[in-house]
Amino acid sequence: MSANILYLHGFRSSPASWKSILLAETLRARGRDGHYFCPALSYVPFEAIAHAEIIIKRLKGDVALVGSSLGGYYATYLAEKYNLKAVLINPAVKAPSLLTNWVGTQINLHTRENFEFTYEHIEQLKRLDVATITPERYLVLLETGDQIVDYRDAVARYAGSRQIVVQGGEHLFLSFPEYVPQVLEFCGM
Repeated sequence: MSANILYLHGFRSSPASWKSILLAETLRARGRDGHYFCPALSYVPFEAIAHAEIIIKRLKGDVALVGSSLGGYYATYLAEKYNLKAVLINPAVKAPSLLTNWVGTQINLHTRENFEFTYEHIEQLKRLDVATITPERYLVLLETGDQIVDYRDAVARYAGSRQIVVQGGEHLFLSFPEYVPQVLEFCGM
């Protein structure tokens, strides 16, 4: 059975994110495009998780997760629930408190669609929090210049996990192209 990657994008993002596209193009060039999945996730946390779980259950072979920002928060929940490996890119470790500042009308950065993010969604995020993690499941990619999430939260949360901490950068994890080979290797590709 072949390995598969399920990419979970961040809040206000979509499958059109540049990291998702770069991974898709890299796998296509290697003849592995049939093993890469990046669904458009709902802004409703429980719906996003349900969608990802359907894909995980349908895939044949191993599944590894790659989650960016809020997608990293989701990937942690799914990795622990389904015993999966996960690559986390500038994960939103404290998603419920972080996203409290974003309650209200939001716009998807790629589709330009408006949506209403509510306190009910914050409560759903709280229910997806994982009390303890299995460190060996994770490869964590962090840039210290992230202006949205504090990389030190992830360093502490994923202590014992393989971590790559890059000085500078920003929330988009600008150095991602140079780490794609490590991501694919960790995911079993």
